[in-house]
Amino acid sequence: RIVVDSGFRTAPTVTSRRRVVLFPRTQNLKMASMTMSAACAQPLAARKFQGSRVSGKSVVRAAKRNVTVKAERDGPVLIGLAADSGCGKSTFMRRMTSLFGGKATPPEGGNPDSNTLISDSTTVLCLDDYHLNDRQGRKESGLTALNLKEQNFDLMYEQTKALMEGKAVDKPIYNHVTGVFDPAEKIESPNILILEGLHPFADERVRDMFDFKIYLDISDDVKFAWKIQRDMAERGHSLESIKASIEARKPDFDEFVDPQKQFADVVIQVLPTQLIPDDNEGKILRVRMIMKEGVENFDAPYLFDEGSTISWIPCGRKLTCSYPGIKFFYGPDTFFGEEVSVLEMDGQFDKLEELIYVESHLSNTSTKFYGEITQQMLKYQNGPGSNNGTGLFQTLCGLKVRELYERISEKEVVTAA
Repeated sequence: RIVVDSGFRTAPTVTSRRRVVLFPRTQNLKMASMTMSAACAQPLAARKFQGSRVSGKSVVRAAKRNVTVKAERDGPVLIGLAADSGCGKSTFMRRMTSLFGGKATPPEGGNPDSNTLISDSTTVLCLDDYHLNDRQGRKESGLTALNLKEQNFDLMYEQTKALMEGKAVDKPIYNHVTGVFDPAEKIESPNILILEGLHPFADERVRDMFDFKIYLDISDDVKFAWKIQRDMAERGHSLESIKASIEARKPDFDEFVDPQKQFADVVIQVLPTQLIPDDNEGKILRVRMIMKEGVENFDAPYLFDEGSTISWIPCGRKLTCSYPGIKFFYGPDTFFGEEVSVLEMDGQFDKLEELIYVESHLSNTSTKFYGEITQQMLKYQNGPGSNNGTGLFQTLCGLKVRELYERISEKEVVTAA
């Protein structure tokens, strides 16, 4: 069943009571005489969705591709990922780097406690290595690692700049086990350099070098639910001590980390579900992929029809989902005063292989073959977020980064179906 707002008019020529073809008002009315077989060859917005419930409102926008042609450069494509601790940055990095081939591992023959991950084409640097002080030093300063005063931004800038110029650097290693700095490790300039951590976009000098910026935004309610599940169930902490720990950390996060999301090209926002009233368990999640308009070399993915506002409850016969079900949303919005488009998923998959049904209704995904999103999700099906929008949108974001790399470098990443 399709319910469409007044932005569309229905073509009078249909060959079945269940088959409806939708045309935007701006299209030539001659198209209204198309047969259904011809309509099925059109983009997904014009196809039937039997058994689903879709409501939509059309917003007419000019089609565009945000492609910028740059002179060939020697240095890497630079990607940034900002997030609080414990928000899934490591899982996201595994999903993203796997799309470029090879397994991301610490430098071969180097420090086993290194935070660096290197694959065939990518190098991921953890920005904890640019802490100004070690654990004892922070105790003496009385500042947390979230405070900008505890980050060596000058060294971070100098070494990022050198890597972007194709040079090698001797990067510090912050040992998370011992809390001290280990001897530096040599890092060669890769094809794709990814900086992940608390403050990748805080220093303007570094921020201006990024080709693409991503922020993982986990809401306070979800963080609290996750920490309770982990610390009470697994570590025996009391509810009072958990609350105290969160509240002690929150002011620094709000002041020094959270503001960076305004600079991101894509924000993946994780919120409590709206499908269960007053849910406080944090097991069912509502995840939004907020995509800034006009970003160079990035065309935002969309559901059904680009620029429209769509609410979709998938067909229960094609997508198995237990209570409370699954709901998708797509549409335009504003974020920090800028135009964005938003993809949203509320709920979780029961059978991940059925994701192919959802994937077939998404466009601008930058996949290289039919079913690549589903294949990637199944590859990491045991990882956190693999059955909900967290894994889906991290995978989708990784595919867009791969396409962005190909556009900038004019090199093709070869994949196997």
